[in-house]
Amino acid sequence: MIPLKKAEELVQKHKNLENDLSSGNLDNKLFASKSKEYSDLNEIISNVKKYLDFEKNKKDLEKIINDISSDKEIKEMAEIELGELIKNNDFNEKKIKLFLLPKDDADAKNAIIEIRAGTGGLEASLFASDLFKMYEKVCHKKKWTLEIISISKSEAGGLKEVIANIKGKNIYSLLKYESGVHRVQRVPDTETQGRVHTSAATVAVLPEAEEVDVKIEEKDLRIDVFRSSGPGGQSVNTTDSAVRITHIPSGIVVSQQDEKSQIRNKEKGLKILRSRIYELERQKIDEERSKDRRNKIGTGDRSERIRTYNFPQGRVTDHRINLTLHKLEEFLEGEIFEDLIENLTLQAQEQELQNLN
Repeated sequence: MIPLKKAEELVQKHKNLENDLSSGNLDNKLFASKSKEYSDLNEIISNVKKYLDFEKNKKDLEKIINDISSDKEIKEMAEIELGELIKNNDFNEKKIKLFLLPKDDADAKNAIIEIRAGTGGLEASLFASDLFKMYEKVCHKKKWTLEIISISKSEAGGLKEVIANIKGKNIYSLLKYESGVHRVQRVPDTETQGRVHTSAATVAVLPEAEEVDVKIEEKDLRIDVFRSSGPGGQSVNTTDSAVRITHIPSGIVVSQQDEKSQIRNKEKGLKILRSRIYELERQKIDEERSKDRRNKIGTGDRSERIRTYNFPQGRVTDHRINLTLHKLEEFLEGEIFEDLIENLTLQAQEQELQNLN
């Protein structure tokens, strides 16, 4: 149960924010901050008020049900209403608990997604390309913006690696559960005897870090420049525009060569570096918090096998929540991607709620 005092505090906070926003005494920065807080609280405030009124309404209905002078039809209506009241109260309580869960500041951020071909040779690179196309379709349907930061193609027309920036509303909260090993089972085009092969690609989703999130000192960086090269060692251009940035304290290395400008390559490289450092720090904190937790849904371990795409059976299975969808083609088209994300989010929230109890 949620303490009534806590629920009353939420109502009072909502009222105070309302007064502050209508006072005209706030500067732009504070107004924006309080507006966001008010908007978030607005989504839950009606549930809070119903939760606070529950006991009174319950007693009123029980009084009617237990009153021997009450009409039979009225009693039956009161019993139905009481059942609905209890059901709605359970819903309200759960919704409030979810609202009170510790917020992940990164959830509202844009995301950087890194997809790499894993085990399976050329077939793995083709699968990495299929995954990237799937995320492109999801972005198109959700009206998110996808910007490729760097891309490396394989000889078979697949992808060795692709890094992209995805922008929109609450992107990281919706994509963070995609991090891990994605496995594919299918008959490759090159297979003459129709045997099913298993290949894999890794996906890492990082919250896009701003300069205010991660302060990188120049003294902590080693920057090397070299000539960009394409497939087979071909020179892409004649200038030393490619950049390799090493963050000495963490040992993280980022190489960037997609742009002809050394400055642009450095900017893109620093964007990736900043996000990787930010995620590294977040994981350290999360590991401390999660020491005693079990069955935690992962959001960052690239070695964890999270999903299998089985083409012969036309199914996609998420191993973390034991959910199988027999709609592989629709999933790869981005059609039912949200269904799986919703299930993952709900499961993660359920586990968080259990940790609160």
